[in-house]
Amino acid sequence: MSETQLPDRLDVVAVAPHPDDLEILCGGTLAKLVKQGYKVGILDLTSGEPTPRGSLETRKQEAEEARRILGVPVRINVELPNRVLMDGPENRYKLATVFRTYRPGIVIAAAGRTPAASPDHHQGHLIAEAARFYSQLTKWDDRFAGTAPYRVPHLVYAPYPFDAEHRTWHSTFVVDISETIEQKMEAIRAYRSQFDDERFARVRHMVGSANGYHGARCGFRYGELFALPHPVGAPDLVALVHGSKPTAPPDVPVGQGHLPMG
Repeated sequence: MSETQLPDRLDVVAVAPHPDDLEILCGGTLAKLVKQGYKVGILDLTSGEPTPRGSLETRKQEAEEARRILGVPVRINVELPNRVLMDGPENRYKLATVFRTYRPGIVIAAAGRTPAASPDHHQGHLIAEAARFYSQLTKWDDRFAGTAPYRVPHLVYAPYPFDAEHRTWHSTFVVDISETIEQKMEAIRAYRSQFDDERFARVRHMVGSANGYHGARCGFRYGELFALPHPVGAPDLVALVHGSKPTAPPDVPVGQGHLPMG
């Protein structure tokens, strides 16, 4: 956590199994949310250790440095076990207790199944979904450290770009991170135990390519993809459609200033 005054309630919390997951998936959006004045928190389910390259103390220092770079005021390690992370009641209780404590309006959950990376990613996805539901359950306060029930209004997925499954989400959207892409890359670079110069160059290429692709499809230089477990709802069709583009179509000169991306 930061050493400054911590908020008693957060607008957005993002959840993933390991330190560095969220920096890679949605670090640009988290940094942008902070710049926009929202209260943001990062929840790491595990320490990320053991790994061939790190240590508990090193990973803790790196996570703190990444938090500082993104400007996020709250970072909490839920202290679940790395490598053997499994969805189950006890792990749901621990994460739901954090939801009840900080009462976020939105939970962003890292989502996907990555058998070539870590099975923790899929289990973290399941834990986040279940903990959101458990957070609202009544007559069980003793399982959540005496905290009061709280219903998290909105769940958003941050999909892993190397998901083993081809998913058909109910709806997706892209957040413009053109102004925070370098902040995101710097936060990823903070994990020097995991990404030496050669590995970081490969990660930067992969992340930059994915963010460039998703951004270009919406008229941005860089963007991060998100998904919802339901269709997008809006009271105003025009505002919804124009909100995904930097300018309304009539203002874009014909044959200039845009790519044929839909």
